[in-house]
Amino acid sequence: MCDIEEATNQLLDVNLHENQKSVQVTESDLGSESELLVTIGATVPTGFEQTAADEVREKLGSSCKISRDRGKIYFVISVESLAQVHCLRSVDNLFVVVQEFQDYQFKQTKEEVLKDFEDLAGKLPWSNPLKVWKINASFKKKKAKRKKINQNSSKEKINNGQEVKIDQRNVKKEFTSHALDSHILDYYENPAIKEDVSTLVGDDLASCKDETDESSKEETEPQVLKFRVTCNRAGEKHCFTSNEAARDFGGAVQDYFKWKADMTNFDVEVLLNIHDNEVIVGIALTEESLHRRNITHFGPTTLRSTLAYGMLSKPSWGLPIDAVQWDICNLPLRTGSVDIIVTDLPFGKRMGSKKRNWNLYPACLREMSRVCTPTTGRAVLLTQDTKCFTKALSGMRHVWRKVDTVWVNVGGLRAAVYVLIRTPQAFVHPSEQDGERGTLWQCKE
Repeated sequence: MCDIEEATNQLLDVNLHENQKSVQVTESDLGSESELLVTIGATVPTGFEQTAADEVREKLGSSCKISRDRGKIYFVISVESLAQVHCLRSVDNLFVVVQEFQDYQFKQTKEEVLKDFEDLAGKLPWSNPLKVWKINASFKKKKAKRKKINQNSSKEKINNGQEVKIDQRNVKKEFTSHALDSHILDYYENPAIKEDVSTLVGDDLASCKDETDESSKEETEPQVLKFRVTCNRAGEKHCFTSNEAARDFGGAVQDYFKWKADMTNFDVEVLLNIHDNEVIVGIALTEESLHRRNITHFGPTTLRSTLAYGMLSKPSWGLPIDAVQWDICNLPLRTGSVDIIVTDLPFGKRMGSKKRNWNLYPACLREMSRVCTPTTGRAVLLTQDTKCFTKALSGMRHVWRKVDTVWVNVGGLRAAVYVLIRTPQAFVHPSEQDGERGTLWQCKE
């Protein structure tokens, strides 16, 4: 048995609580990290389920199922790929599936249904999902520890003109910790380091095992885990509410594990997802949506990074991106010099107004048609003001042809992503068109 395998087994053998049903790991049912297969569920921007499924297949090599409940996908991975799952660009929240019921038979009365939920808690295969939750939690602990180390390092001061002497062992340890993050974040940009990532993940698990041993020596009493149950329900044929299902199922989970219920400061979040006759029980692996991970500043109209990834995936390109501020109605670019335009148009709610959009949208489409290459140029445009956009597009059919529309949910608003392709017709300035001489579209944004 290799060192990584042994460290993983020892980590997973730690009981969640002395009164909890023990999660035992033996060589026969685990063997090695790669032999433990689990189903991961992910929430994604509504409308971009296929984009997320394609990313999973491309980067993890796993087949992916799109749920009947919009905005969710499911795929099977080995435990050693867990860190790589967190690097997916198209997913918002992650959870490990405990059990899935494709055609759950609900009873006729509310009392019977809720009683079934109570009985269900003790019948579910919690073992492997809880192992995954513990490994995932160890990643978060390492991240929190590295953040604390960085904060302490930034507070080092100079005393009497002499630099504070720093223990080289700590520097080496901190550098090693940073190496894990940098390797994982660069995983997809540089596939050649795949083996390094697997090794670092194994080292991380082993170091977490050591930390667990140290903490167990310090604590005389085992810590009781805090948990909550979150029920997400969709469908009109249910005789119960989400709160009732979460309450009764959660009570049974508490009795089964002897955990402490806490709705705000919890360690474990158990998910009860119900969509018509489909019931899926899972354990959350993310505390907040992953779309926040790469955004350093949130403005009034900040676009989710996962939604932006989906839009960028529509034209299937991978060019480097830079940021500059230009007037979309008067771009400092040569005519016919742009291949692809991807943009989030103002909805007219938090930015601008729908009244202004009636001038802005035609002006945008016209200027985009000027800079885009005829025949091959494309545009991927997001807007919630579909009425205004459809009207503006109808007047630009000679230069733009719509090839696809993807309906998405943006902060509870039903929006559309329009995929346009530039027609072969050359751009002609409005002032040069017959019957329109001297008429210009103006942008007053």
